[in-house]
Amino acid sequence: MKVYNGEGIILGRLASKAAKDALLGEEVIVVNCEKAIISGKKAKVIARELQKRKRKGYPLKSQVHPRLPDRMVRRTIRGMLPWKFARGREAYKRIMCYIGIPAEFEGKEMVTVEEATVKKLPNLNYITVGDTCKSIGGKF
Repeated sequence: MKVYNGEGIILGRLASKAAKDALLGEEVIVVNCEKAIISGKKAKVIARELQKRKRKGYPLKSQVHPRLPDRMVRRTIRGMLPWKFARGREAYKRIMCYIGIPAEFEGKEMVTVEEATVKKLPNLNYITVGDTCKSIGGKF
């Protein structure tokens, strides 16, 4: 079982690492999901999320865009998996994401992806997943 700490980690790079580990058969836990970051200007990131929510065809069959940070991170990880195949769906069941650090994972050793930290960004234009979710109407 791998426990990833999402604090200050770029969301896409965290998702690709978690998806790769889940495909290899490992249980993946992501904590501090609300502190993961999305690179880009705040206004553009929020506008993109709002535009995704508006883009909808038939409401009963259209895609559901989550508003909670843990669900948003899990959905991003799902995008990195081969969802149309059975191994992708099985891997998705091995992934859990949490807001904050639950009591059962307090003492566990957490993996921090060093090549995906906020220090690797060329500029300081980023927003956290928690702030993004709050701006599109999430309550956590």
